[in-house]
Amino acid sequence: MRMENDDKDAALIEKIFDAEKGKVGALQIKLFLENDYGIIMNHKKIRRLMKKYHLAATIRQAKPYRHMLKATKAHSTCKNLLGRTFDQNEPGKVYLTDITYIYYGNGQKAYLSCVKDSTTKEIITHVVSRSLKMDIVYRTLKQLNETVELFHPEAMIHSDQGVHYTHPEFQNRVKQLGLRQSMFRRGNCWDNAPMESFFGHFKDMVDHKACQSFKELKHTVGNYINKYNNERYQWGLKKMTPVQYRGHLLAA
Repeated sequence: MRMENDDKDAALIEKIFDAEKGKVGALQIKLFLENDYGIIMNHKKIRRLMKKYHLAATIRQAKPYRHMLKATKAHSTCKNLLGRTFDQNEPGKVYLTDITYIYYGNGQKAYLSCVKDSTTKEIITHVVSRSLKMDIVYRTLKQLNETVELFHPEAMIHSDQGVHYTHPEFQNRVKQLGLRQSMFRRGNCWDNAPMESFFGHFKDMVDHKACQSFKELKHTVGNYINKYNNERYQWGLKKMTPVQYRGHLLAA
């Protein structure tokens, strides 16, 4: 009897596993079962069945990222106003931003700049660029301003101390938007862990190297971010998606 039940449950687990291209673990599958199928299943059972039926999730490998620009004497850092208090219980109060590289085509490199709401984990805006010049962060700020109808009176943007964010023109544009600017301590990635976490999951889930053109890459990135915001259930968001959680907080 247990064998029959295992086969039936494993078939559903495998369906989710295949739909997510083998890039989800037991806890994420548990959320899909609860939210999409109304099925409550212990995560230990899911792990047992995944092991039994050889459903091994892809494990990400961290890769280094180095800025390609050079700082000048005019560049200046900002204080860490945030610390590690990422959950502010209010949407739009803290925006995290960072840049990562993504390969596509025949070893071509592009760059992804994102702004993430630290409370809802929603990716508010993103820019994919062939270049790492300052325009990538200027476009990111412009899109942020166009996306957010009204900034929170205490809103801040938090980043590392990379040359893009210490650049005087970037800092001037942040002030023009009425945002405060905060930077985490050099050499301490935990101070911006949620942003790093998103990039890690992105590289796990998206087969960006299979994109044959820059246009295809942009389309693929946009599709994933839309899916992440609207379909990615997360334990830290009361098992909701980022968009659902934002609505939950605003309605509270």
